[in-house]
Amino acid sequence: MSTPFPFTAVVGQDDLRLALLLNAVSPAVGGVLVRGEKGTAKSTAVRALSALLPQVPVVPGCRFSCDPASPDPGCPDGPHEAGGGAERPARMVELPVGASEDRLVGALDIERALAEGVKAFEPGLLADAHRGILYVDEVNLLHDHLVDLLLDAAAMGASYVEREGVSVRHAARFLLVGTMNPEEGELRPQLLDRFGLTVEVAASREPDQRVEVVKRRLAYDDDPAAFAARWAEDEAAVRARIVAARELLPSVRLGDGALRQIAATCAAFEVDGMRADIVMARTATALAAWAGRTDVLAEDVRQAALLALPHRRRRNPFDAPGLDEDKLDETLEEFGGSDDDDPDPDPGPDGPGGGGGQPEPDDAPQGDGDTAARPEAGEGGQPQPSGAGEQSAVRASEPFRTKVLSVPGIGEGAAGRRSRARTEHGRTTGARRPRGALTKLHLAATVQAAAPHQRARGRSGPGLVVRRDDLRQATREGREGNLVLFVVDASGSMAARQRMSAVKGAVLSLLLDAYQRRDKVGLVTFRGTDADVALPPTSSVDAAAARLETLPTGGRTPLAAGLLRAHDVLRVERLRDPARRPLVVLVTDGRATGGPEPVALAGRAARLFAADSVASVVVDCESGPVRLGLAGQLAGELGGTAVTLDELRADSIAGLVKDVQRRAA
Repeated sequence: MSTPFPFTAVVGQDDLRLALLLNAVSPAVGGVLVRGEKGTAKSTAVRALSALLPQVPVVPGCRFSCDPASPDPGCPDGPHEAGGGAERPARMVELPVGASEDRLVGALDIERALAEGVKAFEPGLLADAHRGILYVDEVNLLHDHLVDLLLDAAAMGASYVEREGVSVRHAARFLLVGTMNPEEGELRPQLLDRFGLTVEVAASREPDQRVEVVKRRLAYDDDPAAFAARWAEDEAAVRARIVAARELLPSVRLGDGALRQIAATCAAFEVDGMRADIVMARTATALAAWAGRTDVLAEDVRQAALLALPHRRRRNPFDAPGLDEDKLDETLEEFGGSDDDDPDPDPGPDGPGGGGGQPEPDDAPQGDGDTAARPEAGEGGQPQPSGAGEQSAVRASEPFRTKVLSVPGIGEGAAGRRSRARTEHGRTTGARRPRGALTKLHLAATVQAAAPHQRARGRSGPGLVVRRDDLRQATREGREGNLVLFVVDASGSMAARQRMSAVKGAVLSLLLDAYQRRDKVGLVTFRGTDADVALPPTSSVDAAAARLETLPTGGRTPLAAGLLRAHDVLRVERLRDPARRPLVVLVTDGRATGGPEPVALAGRAARLFAADSVASVVVDCESGPVRLGLAGQLAGELGGTAVTLDELRADSIAGLVKDVQRRAA
């Protein structure tokens, strides 16, 4: 067994270590979501925590880790008699991003059901993690339905399995830890709220601290056992403190004054629902126990707010998480002065009371080199007409709700919420012979295929004689996420401030829709003489919104260059992820200028998309009393459909999806 990196040897990351320790003291806090860039010791700290947890007493032979002092009366392996048991180390169970629902919650033991005729339950990872740690690396990439199951079990302390004739309930209380890199996509706000605490981590910018990180890592890699021995005393001290805090926790008093501060803080930051209040109360209580106190102080409430509220106050998916600490201090001071007052409280050595230390969000990503201010010149060095020079970026108008734009047909891409697809999860639509390894058995179809041959196969017992040819794969239909590639005209004809603000608002609205439907997005812009990939295809919709915000306008309209660049992006992405189907959203007024025969070139470029059967929508940005209808003509060349900015709104485009499907048929 490999030697884990010592928890106490992690350099810095005070908030991360504190949040993990508070959950070790009180699992009722609800787990930790660790957000941060790659290479910031997220996984290292989580894996190191398991070595600090006390030994777990279990009933020998119980697959569900029942406590011998108070065994679960509904345990599927029970009933157990209370009494002596064995001890084992606390487990840390890792949930892979590609895990199936059966692997997570458990399922019918198919082998015993078919061979012995016995209805038996095979436990999943939730049972393995009971009374330990369940760790999900890259939780933002986990399928939504698995996250729902996971967080429901964490909230209820039990897992309920109702499927394939199996009805099982077993205890599932664990410390839930998820890590994620926001650059790879966000969690939905509803799922963010289900994590008790959140921590933002970033690599230190202090050279001395970075040097220490490298020294410790190299020393650990050279001799893990010797490095762990150097920190054994510190590890033992923290382990003992966790045990002491757990014993003290039931005696901690949460006074009315602290409760008023908690309620006032949640109200001041306009947090939805009551989960934040409950989590803050549990966190403040755990902080007091960790500090060795039996009273919750104002400083505990402050620290609890910094850990429990940042991810709950986001009003918009593109808002950066964080908390205004000045506003927090004002609220606590206004509602303080009660039975919880205590001058200069000591929050304990491992619980810095000066605040959560949340890093400020980085500046919004800047565009590529062509976003720098520069004058545009026409051919022959002549100045451009009015409106052709570059203008500074304008803010997007208020986003609105759009109706879904879907790709016609049935795909087989990654799970999402946009277009119809054959998926591993969803409603069962039929059965087929497996192609390769069997991944999802259709039990009824398998039994039906095997039943006529039982006498010929000499069946004599209760079990069903099943051969490989009898197995049937369940076919299921769900929804997939697509690659939504935005191709945005940023030329001088779009430069009127009111128009570009409306255009950005429309694209931002579609980005919000893509965020909710778990799509990948990309952004291509064109102006002047060329087109640029402002954002390669990514799961981070936030990054696309940031690039859109800083997009300037000006210059001629190289429409053909924009379409060709978008076609090239799709070609490369098709090699990387062939199962993910694209949807091109072209935002333009349809005008093409610059170079010889710009309109004809744009038409030829558009027909490349039609030849590849790429679903497309042209958002027509033309305005004014006289309209040329160029965007509609372009949509015809693309084999897609055109829609005006006004028709993008949810109450205005009821027939748009049908039109996309009709044109693609």
